[in-house]
Amino acid sequence: MNQLICATITAALATAAPLTAAETVVIVNQKNPATRMFSDQAAQFFLGKSSIFRAVDQPESAAIRADFYRKIADMDAGQVKAIWAKLVFTGKATPPKQYANSAEVKRAVAADPKAIGYIEKSDVDDTVKVILTLP
Repeated sequence: MNQLICATITAALATAAPLTAAETVVIVNQKNPATRMFSDQAAQFFLGKSSIFRAVDQPESAAIRADFYRKIADMDAGQVKAIWAKLVFTGKATPPKQYANSAEVKRAVAADPKAIGYIEKSDVDDTVKVILTLP
């Protein structure tokens, strides 16, 4: 009986899909002159410190959003929300517009030369340009 259980577990582990996180990329419009960006620069646009680009965001409930802010600013969702609450309350900035998913973020960025967003690397096509890859 133990050999059967061990064999079943071994077979299951051998055929299981690897649990790897998707790579996230920061994207801009193809017409945008930017070609490369560092994480701290991207954080400025998504945390209201610069308005050179028009940031577009994923929904608050999306796993990619939590992962993105952790990677670019070492912040969790609550910290990001607190920053934006203060900026909105003081009238200093308007938070990024949220889109339902990566496909909509990509469409919004492709339609606006000043937009900047983030999506899964696997969703990139020739309608947008990658300027930062987050491992």
